[in-house]
Amino acid sequence: MTNDLEATSSCCSTSTSTSTSTSTSTSTFTAAGDASENLMASGAADDMTTCPVMVGNPVSKTAAEATGLYRDYEGERYYFCCGGCGPAFDSDPATYAANMA
Repeated sequence: MTNDLEATSSCCSTSTSTSTSTSTSTSTFTAAGDASENLMASGAADDMTTCPVMVGNPVSKTAAEATGLYRDYEGERYYFCCGGCGPAFDSDPATYAANMA
């Protein structure tokens, strides 16, 4: 039996490690926060936005709110694609808010 390990990077330095063999396949996600929640799940168009930190990454507003991946800044709510984006946003909210303009 042979295992092939493949690592890919994703949003906010989240890494995915997949181990495969002839009989099983296992995926493990590691990140700040709960990476098991799929924040890019399809939903109503008005429920979708993009992450201001990882520009272009789609985010479900409902899923982000349920997992606490959002911040309010100057009367607007910003939704994040993963746990690492909130602290990055906090470090310079004006710059990241401008990404959404």
